[in-house]
Amino acid sequence: MQTMSLNQTPDTSAAFQLKGSMLAITVLELARNDLDALDRQLAAKVALAPNFFSNTPLVLALDKLPASAGPLDLPALMRICRHHGLRTLALRANRIEDIAAAIAIDLPVLPPSGARERPLEPEPEVKKPEPPPVVVTLEPEIRATRIITAPVRGGQQIYAQGGDLVVTTSVSPGAELLADGNIHVYGAMRGRALAGIKGNTRARIFCQQMTAEMVSIAGQYRVSEDLRRDPLWGSGVQVSLSGDVLNITRL
Repeated sequence: MQTMSLNQTPDTSAAFQLKGSMLAITVLELARNDLDALDRQLAAKVALAPNFFSNTPLVLALDKLPASAGPLDLPALMRICRHHGLRTLALRANRIEDIAAAIAIDLPVLPPSGARERPLEPEPEVKKPEPPPVVVTLEPEIRATRIITAPVRGGQQIYAQGGDLVVTTSVSPGAELLADGNIHVYGAMRGRALAGIKGNTRARIFCQQMTAEMVSIAGQYRVSEDLRRDPLWGSGVQVSLSGDVLNITRL
């Protein structure tokens, strides 16, 4: 008769896995403590591009507020953001009172950023005219493709909102390409390429010469240290997502 040791458990399979992910996060940098003005200006932005503000993950950046700005009502600020579709994930601050307010509501606090950040302006959405009543068939929606014909330099960040991004030349190290859809690079891809950044798992990355610092689709990514071991490093490839695995195949 066999007995079970006290150190044995009937189920030894792992219950979870820790995985890295690279997600696109919007930063709202507050310049002054005026929540009424913020509410009005956010409403104006939403009117221009409603889809841009739909469940967008957000970091609230308060580290540029002057010390004389006075106490900030953090819960009220978060309610305004949520009302306009911005979901606050964390706070970036250096004033003691702001950090204390975040801790009180169990909101993660990030240190002030020393990185360069570019203004992210949603592009106005053009309303399509109503079809005549006699039209009984619907045409498929055509999303705009953003085409870049100049070399993308280190430090540049280019985002194709709602569609594909096409770069006809090379992409330098330190540059970053982002797209809600596919990314096409018809030269050397030496920077970072993030496709399907709002969760489109069917997005793909195409490049004529894959020597990238990082490639990512819908948050799943591979970095250069891993990519260099791939036999297709330096070749023309396409990158696709299967489950949570990035596949690299020859063009």
